[in-house]
Amino acid sequence: MIQKLSVVATLYKSAQHIDEFHARMVKTINALNIANYEIIFVDDGSPDNSLEQAINIRSKDTNVRVIELSRNFGHHKAMMTGLSHTTGDHVFLIDSDLEEEPELLKTFIHEMKSEENLDVVYGVQKTRKGKMIERISGQIFYKLFNILADDIKIEPNFLTIRLMKKDYVDNLLNFKCQDFYFLPATFLTGFNLKFIEVKKHSSSKTTYSFFQRYNLLIKVMLSVSSKPLYAIFYIGILITFIAAIFAASILITTIFSSTEGSGWPSLMVSIWFFGGMNIMFLGVLSIYVHKIFIESKPYPFTVIRKIHETK
Repeated sequence: MIQKLSVVATLYKSAQHIDEFHARMVKTINALNIANYEIIFVDDGSPDNSLEQAINIRSKDTNVRVIELSRNFGHHKAMMTGLSHTTGDHVFLIDSDLEEEPELLKTFIHEMKSEENLDVVYGVQKTRKGKMIERISGQIFYKLFNILADDIKIEPNFLTIRLMKKDYVDNLLNFKCQDFYFLPATFLTGFNLKFIEVKKHSSSKTTYSFFQRYNLLIKVMLSVSSKPLYAIFYIGILITFIAAIFAASILITTIFSSTEGSGWPSLMVSIWFFGGMNIMFLGVLSIYVHKIFIESKPYPFTVIRKIHETK
């Protein structure tokens, strides 16, 4: 039985959706006879008038709170900031862009009630939205993640939307690293999780460019895995072994054959090959060093400019 429900939604270029989102969310909550609830909007430095619209909604609905961040800190940190201000015994996390229907709350509550020990019910897409390139890149991301990640596996087409018990949320909030990513943290927290398939609508254009997706892939992979470091070590051993065989072959040929072949093609190939390998390996190591550098700084997770709420 839900005593109090907290709904958390982030705002970034959400102006065209926020009014409808709020209306549908409240209607769904009322239909479920949940009398005690709060809706927390987190403005993640949105460049449009999402903040003004959220404040206007708050002036009409005392159950709404608006957390105004001082700048754009990123979707994942904004979500965590919202979760840190929840007071309900159950928390419903959902994006405000209406790609996931607010009415799904009923489905999530029903699923959680069906199994007493469930701590989290989260959504995965039935079919990944977007064009072919986006779908293929998504499949590659999840396959690589599950291959490289240490100790955790995730369902493909993982979504933000989820219903969580407060104990789980409190433990999730212990993850306060500067280079924070929501996806691995939700599984590293542990507890009993279950996914359900939901339909995600394409109601708005993604705010992630191709290069942002690529950078996110690299950063997430290196945040949860030490396997690339071991791969570098073993590749180094393999290259050394091949080089030793090649050197022995040249030595034997030189001793027992008077024929001298042109060495320029093999020399150039070797230079380009080993040069590329060195740059790649240094890049991987540099990313790890950069992560250590970032985590060593005592920066706040996010900075809140103001909390708009009814006193």
